[in-house]
Amino acid sequence: MIRLLGVVVPARDEEDRLPSCLASLRRAARAVRGTPVCLVVVADASRDRTAKVARRGGASVITTDARSVGAARAAGVQEVLCQAGHLDPADIWLANTDADTLVPPSWLREQARYANRGWDAVAGTIRVADWSGHQPGTRSLFRKRYGRGVGPHSHVHGANLGFRAAAYLRAGGFPDEPTGEDHALVAALTAAGSRVLRTRALTVVTSARRDARAPHGFGDYLAGLETEAGTALA
Repeated sequence: MIRLLGVVVPARDEEDRLPSCLASLRRAARAVRGTPVCLVVVADASRDRTAKVARRGGASVITTDARSVGAARAAGVQEVLCQAGHLDPADIWLANTDADTLVPPSWLREQARYANRGWDAVAGTIRVADWSGHQPGTRSLFRKRYGRGVGPHSHVHGANLGFRAAAYLRAGGFPDEPTGEDHALVAALTAAGSRVLRTRALTVVTSARRDARAPHGFGDYLAGLETEAGTALA
């Protein structure tokens, strides 16, 4: 039975987008009854007011200078576990998202439900609500490549990933990598024998911004689609 829900949000220079993210997380936390929620923002190498905005938004804040989303997520998980005290890691669920992402009100409640059914990790999907500034064909190309439906999928997003703390510790945690830390963790969870659910029923809304934080991450993927869409129009 899950007794604590932890939420980890890595953030670098996110003072503008972070308030909306935190507001969505607070709504999700209110939808969970009887289970405390520990919200941690990791301000990694931020030069703006990210940490101050996070505190105003009700989050615990730790600061790092790792310039690595893997290290930032790992630091956030460690903070949740420290705040959990002597709770059994099997009873702690860790939900991860990004500062430019909005989660639905049911986000934490549904993850807790999956956890209580015996799943060790849940990999959800994303959608983009605002395609302004992109080539007209980028949106349709993304939808074609990403796929639709309600069944399992092959995607992994740090913006929509949850796991049991015990499984995370068995898998060795997030690697100290500037990108791909989410894929690496899911691979390690699977190799360790954890039950990983890939579901399209759990979806978050993320941005299609051009100023990507993680090299070779989602932002760079969209930039590649943009180039391809532009070439098709030429």
